[in-house]
Amino acid sequence: MFTTKGSVKTGQAAKYLVQLCKHFAHKVEVDLGETSADVAFPMGPCTITASSDTLIFEGRSEKAEGIEKMKGVIIIHLDKFAWREVPLDYQWEDGEA
Repeated sequence: MFTTKGSVKTGQAAKYLVQLCKHFAHKVEVDLGETSADVAFPMGPCTITASSDTLIFEGRSEKAEGIEKMKGVIIIHLDKFAWREVPLDYQWEDGEA
């Protein structure tokens, strides 16, 4: 199992959590709570958590390519929603469990 943990600083973390989840819910199952959400991407599950100034992404996939695809989907969509803040400084730490 391959894993990734990513984060990005933004003063609008809660807003972007909701926007991302509403968008993703058009194609995949999303369980949105107050400060976090579980997203069932085809490549594997991802939990997104919003703090006061950071979005945190924790994903898993059976394949390393799945992790890269997941990160790409997140980056493309968040960059669109947060266009006023681009370029965002994404920090990713990949591993294996």
